Amino acid sequence: MRSPICDMLGIEFPLVAFSHCRDVVAEVSRAGGMGVLGAATMSPEQLEIELAWIDEHVDGKPYGVDLIVPNNMAGKDEALTREQVIAMVPPEYKRFTDAVLGAHQVEAADDAGAQGVAGSIFGSNLRVEGAAELLEVAFSHPIRLIANALGVPPPIMLELGKRHGVPVAALVGAKEHAVKQVKAGVDILVVSGTEAGGHCGEVSTMVLVPEVVQAVAPYGDVAVLAAGGIVQGRQMAACMAMGAAGAWTASMWLTTTEAETIPTVKEKMVAASSRQTVRSRSRTGKYSRQLRSPWTDAWEQPDSPKPLPMPLQSLVSEPALRKVDKLAESGHAGAKQLATYWVGQGVGLMNEITSVRNVMQAFKEDFVEACDRLSATLED
Repeated sequence: MRSPICDMLGIEFPLVAFSHCRDVVAEVSRAGGMGVLGAATMSPEQLEIELAWIDEHVDGKPYGVDLIVPNNMAGKDEALTREQVIAMVPPEYKRFTDAVLGAHQVEAADDAGAQGVAGSIFGSNLRVEGAAELLEVAFSHPIRLIANALGVPPPIMLELGKRHGVPVAALVGAKEHAVKQVKAGVDILVVSGTEAGGHCGEVSTMVLVPEVVQAVAPYGDVAVLAAGGIVQGRQMAACMAMGAAGAWTASMWLTTTEAETIPTVKEKMVAASSRQTVRSRSRTGKYSRQLRSPWTDAWEQPDSPKPLPMPLQSLVSEPALRKVDKLAESGHAGAKQLATYWVGQGVGLMNEITSVRNVMQAFKEDFVEACDRLSATLED
């Protein structure tokens, strides 16, 4: 296809797939798009294992890596120990989560869970120093894209991208953020509307994409990937008609057979409508869209605790939700009710559990049909 994204990334079809699952990454890349591995929660050692596996299974096709180095978070400029980070969480938050779990016959998560989250993830990976170690691993492999979420990429990411000839992408949810990213030297803007799963802003994809395209036009040719609720080819076609060069997708891969999501969550997503998601700060401390469940409902009640800033809220939510997932896999009824995961409003169009290859083929066919319909409106 003729698209700036295809030219920049060396791919055949301008569809980028974010996933925490290496199998999804490899399958999408082999099918002509680009898989991007979400590595924010990985240690350098784990990332090395994952990328080595992808190198062996991607058939030489391009792939990328995504990190989260937020510009703002609690304790960002402080050298805190694991114990100090955990101590920043008021005890009433633990009592609240224990009560939510208990109402569904799930025992409270132990302290080891919070210690693991604090030490292995939020103690380092969200900081520039920790991200630098992950970047060192990433750039030792033949990646063709490096991406950052939640703010302007750290200077080291931009420097390494230029040094290795690897485009740097950044996620944005507002036009002023897009301009800031372009001025910083970002090559690709992932313009994510509020429909998106995970961290998202308040403006819809239909409005945000043309708004950003127009705002960054004075700064030269900046490639834009549309994101947010996109699970069908016709949606990518619509966004490309608005000026995007392709699409960045994530939710649509969660109901594939290869995805990391547990069977309970996949089944809930397939059954869900587009109205059964919630945009909330209750999981990470920043607004993210998740599948609605009694867990998310509890945090939206007037008497619930106000979510803590990132990364502290994750010390509250992640240990509990990991326990929920583990019990749900064993068939625990209460845990299955509580189970949730990040997903966008496009979940209402995700109606079956099938392979990545099938999803990719259906997306391509739908895109072509949409383009044909649009072209037909111009015929005499």
